[in-house]
Amino acid sequence: MAPRKLTTRRAWLRESAAPPAGPPTPRERIRDRHLPNVSLRTHENRLVRFYDDLVKDKVVVINFMYAECAGICPGITVNLARVQKLLGPRMGRDIFMYSISLEPQHDTPAVLAEYARAHGVGRGWTFLTGAPADVERLRQSLGFVDPDPELDKDKENHIGNIRYGNEPLMLWAACPGMADATWIVESISWVLRTA
Repeated sequence: MAPRKLTTRRAWLRESAAPPAGPPTPRERIRDRHLPNVSLRTHENRLVRFYDDLVKDKVVVINFMYAECAGICPGITVNLARVQKLLGPRMGRDIFMYSISLEPQHDTPAVLAEYARAHGVGRGWTFLTGAPADVERLRQSLGFVDPDPELDKDKENHIGNIRYGNEPLMLWAACPGMADATWIVESISWVLRTA
């Protein structure tokens, strides 16, 4: 009886041994470099992980904004509301939109919820806030930076672009947030069709 237990244990050890780790796949390399899994809080006050909960296996549209912006944010938000309407039932099913606050100290979930209500945000569009260091890491990793470090220090001069992509295929692009809404939808649909 004892030899049988030993054989079973050996078999179990062989089966449970992890295969040797190979080099990371292109998807893993891009994920690790550009899609940090930081914790964020939604405008509905839910705690989420950026990569695991919001981006993994999805087609997404991402922008950075302020709830109280005297610059381009209100115009981009209004334009993205047009995009949301044009995408119709695909929002929240095939495509997810994320607006991340550059001023997390001010833009609490309650402030973002009011902002979302004021702009008629519907299903599939989430406003996010988080720890300032995590938001900054995300901004840097996603490439929402000015190449001039002096200009980049002033977050009031933030880039008015949106980034959209198909995460499973690691196919990413960007365009101006004030581009024609129908053109933005067409561009997003291009990465969607390749899924």
